[in-house]
Amino acid sequence: MDMLTRSLLLTMANSPNIERFVKKNGMSAGFARRFIAGETMEETAAPVRALNDRGMTVSLDYLGENVSRAEEAAESVAYYLRLLRFISDNNLNANISLKLTQLGLDIGSDVAERHMREILEEAARYDQFVRIDMEGSAYTQRTLDLFDALQPDHKNTGVVIQSYLTRSEQDVEKLIEMGARVRLCKGAYDEPREVAFQNKTDVDANYLRLVRRVLKDGNYPGIATHDELMIEGTCDFAREESIMPDRYEFQMLYGIRRDRQESLVRAGYRMRVYVPFGTQWYAYMMRRMAERPANLWFVIKNLLRR
Repeated sequence: MDMLTRSLLLTMANSPNIERFVKKNGMSAGFARRFIAGETMEETAAPVRALNDRGMTVSLDYLGENVSRAEEAAESVAYYLRLLRFISDNNLNANISLKLTQLGLDIGSDVAERHMREILEEAARYDQFVRIDMEGSAYTQRTLDLFDALQPDHKNTGVVIQSYLTRSEQDVEKLIEMGARVRLCKGAYDEPREVAFQNKTDVDANYLRLVRRVLKDGNYPGIATHDELMIEGTCDFAREESIMPDRYEFQMLYGIRRDRQESLVRAGYRMRVYVPFGTQWYAYMMRRMAERPANLWFVIKNLLRR
């Protein structure tokens, strides 16, 4: 049932008609505000400070992807440059995460690489780190190729690996050899069985295998999960191998398992919260609900209260 629900939600994420309906009916007030920090960078300041005050760091993500025009890509770059300055000016304990298709990867790898270098150079001036998000499997190799080209000159960047892809074990080994900083997540796209595990048990087992590798030999990995079994598996392995909590961090999404975020901080673990913002929130929201059915029931309960 969960797999059917997930597939349906991911299909809905790509439907312009459903997106228009959702936004027209004001559902953003009902559920987006729980998971989205605002529509402008200025609106993120208060939520980020609140998280910082609770001992958490933040990764800010200006929502948007798959731009098809050079002008759109250039606008995204300009916005991220302003965002880096905004983080510094407001003394926020935060970095940025971004998608390469937002920077023009669909136009050309050279376009995205040029834009990434500009952002990384500016980030270095502010002593900032930039995470490259992973998108659907059609972009996996292109993303890793571009990261491979950037990393020798820009150590202030890292990349994401998705445990539901069957190729990920090989990718992790290469990234460990490079000394790259890896965020490990399960994955949020609807992928065919030719490239991805279809059973949650297999995805979970691969996630824990990769967690052990990046904890043991990786460079300050981000363990991005809300799954209690994955959290416990990470903590248990770290204790067994005497891996101190300052050698890695847990990462969770804004608005999801907030009590658990705080309890991990109280227990002495590092926590980074991935905080999205912007007007392009619909597809992001649908993928979050597909990842975790509890998010869907939260939305339904809010709608029934109206």
